[in-house]
Amino acid sequence: MNPIMKKSGLSVAGLLVAGGCLAGPAAAAQAAPAETAPVASVHTDKGGRADKRAERMVGIEYQAQPNFYYCGPAATRIALSAQGKALSQDEVAKRLGTTEAGTDSALDTTRVLNELTGGKYKTTEIRDSVAKPEQVEQLRTDVIEALDAGRPVVANIKGTAVDTDGNPHSYEGGHYLTLVGYREGGDLIRIADPAAPEGEYWMTLEKVANWIAERGYSS
Repeated sequence: MNPIMKKSGLSVAGLLVAGGCLAGPAAAAQAAPAETAPVASVHTDKGGRADKRAERMVGIEYQAQPNFYYCGPAATRIALSAQGKALSQDEVAKRLGTTEAGTDSALDTTRVLNELTGGKYKTTEIRDSVAKPEQVEQLRTDVIEALDAGRPVVANIKGTAVDTDGNPHSYEGGHYLTLVGYREGGDLIRIADPAAPEGEYWMTLEKVANWIAERGYSS
């Protein structure tokens, strides 16, 4: 089976939960919207290389996922909020075909984002178990291009990764989250995570790419 089409399950304290999503009490408590202000961006230096000063934050309305299987709808809704689309998570879930088994793949998030925003999104798969250098750079290019156009990126991830504050984020069965900003020319990525107690955090580009490995993203 194509890895991008896999449904996912998340093991939590010995309980297998289908859908690759988790919303504990701390995450659910963050359901109130929180906005992030946009920041100006500089793209390249005079030689056309990525400018390490370049940064951007896209304004979003954050919502935590309300149950264990709504990570796909929540992450997609966060991306839609940056483009003035204020759908409910239930409506997004219906469009995605989300069930208690989760949301099938990044192909679905791309489809729904395009249905609602005019067709600019594309799906990119990282087929390898570890992202190759060229795949990391493709993610950088795609994130910068999408965010500079005001389009947050929805990523389907799996496994454990550590943010820049040293906090681990573990989704062994899979999860969806939204990439909403970058700095240092894309070396650092801002993540809006609908299941994380803190809501948003920074992570290095390479770690994000390896988190997406064997899955895909909508940009």
